[in-house]
Amino acid sequence: MAKNVGDSKLQEQPKLKLYSYWRSSCSWRVRIALNLKDFSKLSPLNYVPVLVDEDIVIADSFAILMYLEEKYHQNPLLPQDLHKRAINFQAANIVSSSIQPLQNLSVLKYIEEKVSSDEKFAWAQRHIGKGFAALEQLLKGFAGRYATGDEVFLVLSLSDILNADLFLAPQIHGAITRFKLDMTQFPLLSKLHEAYGELPAFQAAMPEKQPDRVEG
Repeated sequence: MAKNVGDSKLQEQPKLKLYSYWRSSCSWRVRIALNLKDFSKLSPLNYVPVLVDEDIVIADSFAILMYLEEKYHQNPLLPQDLHKRAINFQAANIVSSSIQPLQNLSVLKYIEEKVSSDEKFAWAQRHIGKGFAALEQLLKGFAGRYATGDEVFLVLSLSDILNADLFLAPQIHGAITRFKLDMTQFPLLSKLHEAYGELPAFQAAMPEKQPDRVEG
């Protein structure tokens, strides 16, 4: 269950349950959002990202993020500037529509069974690289320390962390650790990856820190 850690107003809100899976990038982006919204101790963790808020059940990471953004207004995940907001949505959609579906476990297992294990990773690297090239092009005129800026405006030293960052952080981390993608060709995303690693809300959401993690 999610528990408030500092805002007395949130104590009046119903507790939330997140059903998750430690390695899922969809689950990871929701965990980051909950951490940024000052919720913690997510339990129980299960298989997919499903948020339960009393009688409301939401089973899609993007929908969950928008629900949290609309209901809990502290630490906004989207900028007020309409242009930057559109860039955030574009970046998030590149990850969720053009990269992640092509690297899902079911797709990779099918390729491994029908072709080979080597082709499985070549496939993932090819499509992640294509998506990363698009992200580099999209964000090059907007990125600061984070995806669309670097102005400090939140408490706890959180800086301009927005919706796009919640999608980018898990995707970049997975590309590096799981698919061994050569990041030298993506300097902007590499810089963002280093910045995300310094933030407590992102650190706490990492797969290796989840209680349902499986070794190996």
